[in-house]
Parts: sequence; C-alpha cells; structure tokens
Amino acid sequence: MSAVLLAIDTATEQCSVALKVDDQVYQRAAITPREHSQRVLGFVEEVMAEAGITLAEVDGIVCGYGPGSFTGVRIGVAICQGLAFSHTLPVYPVSTLAALAQQAVRKHNAERVLCAIDARMNEVYLAAYSVTAGLVQEQVPPQMAALSAVTEQAWWPTVVAGSELSAQHSIQVVGAGTGWQAYGDALNPTNEIHVLDDVTLPLAEDMLVLAEQTHAVSAEQLEPLYVRNEVTWQKLPGRS
Repeated sequence: MSAVLLAIDTATEQCSVALKVDDQVYQRAAITPREHSQRVLGFVEEVMAEAGITLAEVDGIVCGYGPGSFTGVRIGVAICQGLAFSHTLPVYPVSTLAALAQQAVRKHNAERVLCAIDARMNEVYLAAYSVTAGLVQEQVPPQMAALSAVTEQAWWPTVVAGSELSAQHSIQVVGAGTGWQAYGDALNPTNEIHVLDDVTLPLAEDMLVLAEQTHAVSAEQLEPLYVRNEVTWQKLPGRS
C-alpha cells in the first residue's frame, strides 16, 4: 500500500502515532496514562512536521480501535473519526492485539503469537495469531476472559502449536502483551510459552503494516472494539 497513512492508538497505557509516507515511517510513542487526550494531537502535529506534509495530503487513517481501556479506546476512536470526518478519509480499524502480534513478528520473526493484555481484576484480553508472508493472521479473535477460564480450558499451547505440522517444524509459540507480565504464573504455568519481555504494548507503526489487509470503513461506520467478559472462549474443533 503506497498511500500516505496516519496511524493512531491510545487503547492502552501507551499513546502511539505513526505516519507512513512512501517507505518512510515517522512515529511518536510514550507511556502516558490519563494523558492521551492531551498528547495524541501533539504527536500527530510532530510527525506531520517531521515528514513535511499536512493532513490534506493523508490518504487514510489507521485506528487502533481496541480492545483496551474503555477510556483509551474511546479517545482513539473519537480522534480518528474527527480527522476522517474533517478530511473525508477512509479509516482502517486494527486491533491492539493484532498490532502486538505484528510487533512480535517485526522484532523476533515470530511465527505463532498468543497475545494477552492485562484487563485488570484477574481478567485479560486475548487473541491468537499465525503468520503468513510476514503478516499476522487471526486464529482466535479478540476476547476477554477471567484467568480461571483460561487456565481451566488449558489450550493456550494447543490452539496455536498443537498440530503435527507445527511440531515437525519446531515452531515456537511466543507470548506478547502486558497480560503475561501481570499473570504469567497463571497463563504460563509450565513455561511452554516463550514470553517476549520487549513486546508488551502495541505500537502504531505495526498498525500501518496491518492496514494492508484491513477493510476500510467510513468515519460513521467506525466503532470501538469492546470485548465483554461474558464472551466465552471458542472451543477447538473436535475438543469438548
């Protein structure tokens, strides 16, 4: 995708903005809890100035639309909608969990990624991804679960790495996101998952990559991705 794209994510503790112009990426990121609304537009202005372009030259907005903190998700979606409305731009919604998985690919050439973001109160936002041609492919969609539900079903390794093909090729399963640091003993009791300590929060630059495989929506159609804890984990085919 050669379009000029602006990516924004405020769904977690990290406020992140990235601008892609041709093959060059300009970015800003900072862990600023409770300050996203004050920082995000400043970051947008900074990357625009660094690239030497204006919003009128942007072709699309890439939005980190959740899951994450409700306030953070709302801020990011509202900012993206406002920019898209004012400049009649398409929006490419990308999940924070997919961005985490793509970051694991970029930094570690990961092939199978289990993402877990701390949702507080012994709950986590979860998703699982495989990788094809350098881009993550969703295997288990973003969901919210109590730790007890995850550990009782005990299929973290199975859902991503349990096939004979994976075993034959020694594909390593990695864990990304703050959930692993917060609840590692519960999520990874046997240490079968290799946790990436440097992939904890999503970055807008990885959302730029994922926009290539994301269907664009209008500003009016953009909605936050809120996942609820009443959503149950999907069971694997052939498993009870």
